[in-house]
Amino acid sequence: MKHGYDKEVLVKRLHRIEGQVRGIEGMVEDDRYCIDILTQVAAVNTALESLAFKILDDHVNHCVTDALASGDPVEAAAKSKELMEAVQRFARTR
Repeated sequence: MKHGYDKEVLVKRLHRIEGQVRGIEGMVEDDRYCIDILTQVAAVNTALESLAFKILDDHVNHCVTDALASGDPVEAAAKSKELMEAVQRFARTR
């Protein structure tokens, strides 16, 4: 693993989310009830948030942890700054 995440696991999750989005498209094409479509959109948003939390968790437990353990203060500071920026971006989208 180059990064802190398992590429196969993430790709499988993304394919499931992609299927959910295609399902929403089908619902729109079939003129399904608005609330049913909105329910599925909310499910996709939840799935994407869950994926983002997984990636963020993997980043902390691999990339940031390795940088802090390396003893290199420049690398540790860079990864810490990067982490805080990611958390801030994620928090703004909620």
